[in-house]
Amino acid sequence: MRRIIRWEAQMQADGISWQQIIDWLTTPLFTIGKSSLSIASIVGLVVLVVLFWWGAQVIESTLRKFASKTPRLSESTGSVYAWARILRYIIWIAGTFAALSYIGIDLTGLAIVGGAIGVGVGLGLQSIVANFVSGIILLLEKSLKVGDFVELESGVRGHVREISLRFTRITTNDDVDILVPNNEFTQARLVNWTYSGHKQRLHIPFGVAYGSDKDKVKAAGLRAAKRVQGVLDEPGRDADVWLVEFGDSSLNFELVLWVGPDLVARPGRTKAMLLWAIEDELGKEGLEIPFPQRDLHVRSGSLEVSLKQNESPKPNEAPETK
Repeated sequence: MRRIIRWEAQMQADGISWQQIIDWLTTPLFTIGKSSLSIASIVGLVVLVVLFWWGAQVIESTLRKFASKTPRLSESTGSVYAWARILRYIIWIAGTFAALSYIGIDLTGLAIVGGAIGVGVGLGLQSIVANFVSGIILLLEKSLKVGDFVELESGVRGHVREISLRFTRITTNDDVDILVPNNEFTQARLVNWTYSGHKQRLHIPFGVAYGSDKDKVKAAGLRAAKRVQGVLDEPGRDADVWLVEFGDSSLNFELVLWVGPDLVARPGRTKAMLLWAIEDELGKEGLEIPFPQRDLHVRSGSLEVSLKQNESPKPNEAPETK
């Protein structure tokens, strides 16, 4: 309080009044169309935009935290994320219009701006607009949710961590974040491994030598499946061993089993663990995993083989001495 009194006394000593400060803050600096902008209006504009953007982020994060702590909503985290993100965008748009209205810009004139944007889209903003529209579609359709394990046509595979207006962030099993444009999800083939659930059936191929006991092969495969934690053992999803092919050098089998969410999201590691267990169990049964073999048949008849040894050059003879 004392500082304010001293500051006001200093202003009076310098001949500065509050009215002069107000006049200085409200003096137009430049105009946009029919709207004049002053320091006060610019400061108000910035404050208004910051409040709307900050408020949108706070509301989104609050909704997501509330959903994670509410048992009834925790199972639909992806839907809550989608609607919270859409609400955030709506608040942003409302804040933009409010800020423009605050500084006196006629919103009916935005039709001209819309026409300019349309020209810009035709000249090179197609990809940006396509990503924006695709992001809205992904959020509304719920075909892709945060937490899903997906595989793109380009080969990218990982968990969906964020869906924004322009891109979707995917984190691979190697903990690498990949930013994928949204239109790639709507224009190309997408495999969502967890779209309808978190269970998946796997086919693990392996082969044994001809003449092996098939019952022993099946028992070894089933024991291998039980060794891996996360393999499901429930009615209708029992593990099984199929004889699928008579190969050139082996009887080819497949270990067919169902896995839960932990293994669905780790396909490479899952296959490695199962193959490791299969090899161990086959070895315990004394079953051989063959390598490719070829038989060579020689027709009967005479076969002449001639070997010619190259003669080494004779050493130079020493000259005769007389």
